[in-house]
Amino acid sequence: MGNRWYGKSFKLGVLGGGQLGRMMIQTAMNFDVRIYAMDKSKDAPCGHLAYEFTVGDIQSYDDVIAFGKEMDVLTVEIEHINVDALEALEKQGVKVFPQSRVIRLIQDKGLQKEFYQSNGIPTAAFVLINKKEKLNKYSDQLPFVQKMRTGGYDGKGVALLKESSAFENAFDGPSLIEDQIDFEKELSVIVARNEQGESSAFPVVECQFNKELNLVEFLFSPADIPPDTESEAVKLAQEVIEKLDMVGLLAVELFLTKKGELYVNEVAPRTHNSGHHTIECNYTSQFEQHLRAILGLPLGSTSTKIPGVMVNLLGSEKHTGTAVYDGIEQVVGMEGVYLHLYGKSETKPNRKMGHATITNSNLEKAKEKAKEVQGKIRIVSI
Repeated sequence: MGNRWYGKSFKLGVLGGGQLGRMMIQTAMNFDVRIYAMDKSKDAPCGHLAYEFTVGDIQSYDDVIAFGKEMDVLTVEIEHINVDALEALEKQGVKVFPQSRVIRLIQDKGLQKEFYQSNGIPTAAFVLINKKEKLNKYSDQLPFVQKMRTGGYDGKGVALLKESSAFENAFDGPSLIEDQIDFEKELSVIVARNEQGESSAFPVVECQFNKELNLVEFLFSPADIPPDTESEAVKLAQEVIEKLDMVGLLAVELFLTKKGELYVNEVAPRTHNSGHHTIECNYTSQFEQHLRAILGLPLGSTSTKIPGVMVNLLGSEKHTGTAVYDGIEQVVGMEGVYLHLYGKSETKPNRKMGHATITNSNLEKAKEKAKEVQGKIRIVSI
């Protein structure tokens, strides 16, 4: 029979205890898959849902080895982890998906950009620099975007530099600068690939960012783009995951220019904020698809059941402390609104505390209701 992927004898380890792991656990229960999670704090969103929870540092070589060596399959819900430990675990026979070499490449935005360049994948022109003093050499190319090569997350580690006077406060250390793309829309494609080499992509979604926070505010499914653009975006996403020879789920973020061109911005080797709507809007959610991919199962249907809008629920400004959700009762009573709270006991300004998905056969009506939902809920502190 081989090693079964369900039941008590099988151990699926997840490095990271955030909301992505939490939603993975909720799906895994339907497959009778027991998830073992590790994070620094027992109070993490996965803390009370995991079959077993280990308090440990996912960036510590020793902690990752001690946790991972007991697992049949090891996966991640955040990419900022100790890759040397993952590589050692692979050599010991633990299946690690996505593979350590993929996570190592994606952790470094410079290596990621070089991968696109060497594989003929369209991306913004870029230059790698080691310290901010080098920026002066490229002042005639302003404006451009500076990105830290490692450590950036949720808009952090990214800055738009419009004039040379901004160089003084620029990131100092290994980074890249890239052309500012004059884009019409920001798009995302979630694509999965299993061990057998089967790959499948979800329909393209459109992301509307809060420019001040550099965070996704709304997500629209389906994206309002021509059919040929949809086909090209899906083709690009599948090309990226196949050339990475990756097993797991990959979020591919793209720019659509005003000329109709597509450029890959960056990727995330895990379930992603731009795929949350799939829980209600698609036949298979991104979390189920991730599990199917890493367990070697056939991939599920990615077809859309109903259009929808996802809105991120963020902690209110000037509020830090025990979370209180003002207006939640009004939202719960609205038709077609699905609420997902992440179980974070402490709120902070602009911290992702949950999301809501609003479904409607008419996407414009879903957009209107999504703005209404956003206006009704305030996440404050006691």
